[in-house]
Order: sequence, then C-alpha cells, then structure tokens
Amino acid sequence: MRLSFLLSAVLLVAGCESTVPTMIRTPPANPVSIAQVQQAPKDYVGRRVRWGGTILSVDNLEHSTRVIVLARPLDADGEPRPDADPQGRFMAEIAGFVDPAELPAERRLTVVGSVTGVRVQDVGEYPYHYPVVAATSRWLWPKEEPPAPYYPDPFFSPWYGWYGYGPWYGPGYWPYRPWYGPW
Repeated sequence: MRLSFLLSAVLLVAGCESTVPTMIRTPPANPVSIAQVQQAPKDYVGRRVRWGGTILSVDNLEHSTRVIVLARPLDADGEPRPDADPQGRFMAEIAGFVDPAELPAERRLTVVGSVTGVRVQDVGEYPYHYPVVAATSRWLWPKEEPPAPYYPDPFFSPWYGWYGYGPWYGPGYWPYRPWYGPW
C-alpha cells in the first residue's frame, strides 16, 4: 500500500514537470535591460542575460547563426509576453549552423547567454545599435493558437429561454404550450 502511494506520488510530480529548460526558466541574479547595454556596452560585456521576443530574421554566417529578435518582457518562466510593448531589438548569435526553418519568423524565442558587445546595423535608413548575445541556451516557444470562434446557439432566446425559437418551439407555439414559456 505504501509503495503504491509513493509510486503514484512520484509519477504525479514527474508529470507536472515543465519541459522548458532550467536555464530558460531561471532569471539572472541582476537583470540587464537592452537599453542599458545600448547606452554603455563596455560595462555589460560578459554579463549573463535572459532575453526573449519575436523572431524577425535569421541569417547564417560562416561559423554561427545570427537571429534578430524584437525584444518583449518575459514572464516568470521566461516566456515572452506577446501582448506587451516591445523593448527594442537584439541579436542572438548561436554557434554553428541552425536551419532557418527551425526558427521561423514571428515565433517567440528566449535565449540565455553572455553579452558580447553592440553591433550597428541599419533598420531602414536608421543606424540601430543591436546588443549582441552569444546564446548558450535557447527555447522556441510553441506557436500560439487563436481562440476557437464563438458561435452562439441559434435556438437560444433571452425571452423564451433555451430553444425558444427552435424549429419545434417558437413564439407562435408558446401560448398553446405554456410549459415552454419565459418562466
């Protein structure tokens, strides 16, 4: 009896465990914002950051993959909040080749790594200062599913209750069938 209780408790706890890596879920001790790195990049080189947002583009370089991300605030688990205002842009450099199909545009991504500096690259005609993160861990969040559309019940009427205007009971029938009335 005791063994079965212990086994079921272990299975219950194991089933509740998150699939998100611990490095992504764990915030850094002293969080650093993108604006802070843009203003004084030399002060933050080598600092561990956890940033995330929406993927804008993926470029494969000779020895790494560069991902440009529109940053958004993260929730407690490190997931970018899609409804929050953007906080700027940053570049995440991932060692080796990553197929751009694995990191599609408009998906949410969280990276953990060290700040390596700032790179200036044009956004349109504006020279933008991108903080660069050497990503040691990354997590692509599942695609957001739109909510199911709401289709009201065609047989509901606030005056006659459920099925008040259905094909069998309608307003023409209720004087003759008082049990289908509005009470």
